Amino acid sequence: MIVAVDAMGGDHAPGEIVKGTLEAAPLISGGIILVGDLARLEPLLPSTLPKNLTLRHASEEIGMDESPTEAFRRKKDASLVVAANIVRDGEATSMVSAGNTGAATAVSLLTWRQMAGVHRPAIASQFPNANGGFLLLDAGASPDVDPEHLVEFAMMGRAYAQKALDRKEPTVHLL
Repeated sequence: MIVAVDAMGGDHAPGEIVKGTLEAAPLISGGIILVGDLARLEPLLPSTLPKNLTLRHASEEIGMDESPTEAFRRKKDASLVVAANIVRDGEATSMVSAGNTGAATAVSLLTWRQMAGVHRPAIASQFPNANGGFLLLDAGASPDVDPEHLVEFAMMGRAYAQKALDRKEPTVHLL
């Protein structure tokens, strides 16, 4: 698995994003593509990068208060857009952003093909517990879900838990 990381998204970006990426790099077997303004990233990085970490320049960023669709239209070289394009083009298998949630949703919907049978995206959050953790999907992010969407969320969460968390038979609960 290769993850494209939006280095410029988030309240304390890029510093905390770079710090977290450097801490995660030795713990994962896949690759990381850190996407952002290299002039701001390079002073935060060690002289020798972890072997599984590469950099990709993006000259713009999307602020937390920007309109998601307007930012997508105007900022073609935003780190979030570049990261989504990296996934679309097959260079990475997933994308992570701590930035504008609405923009991340809009950019992914407008950049990637929609999965067959999925009509609404769900934001996933992983939480630790004594049993190895659990995955929470769509914790109130969509105000108007119907039963069909809940089934889709359950199917996506189950598939993620099986593949990414190595759970053989994950259980699904509704809150």
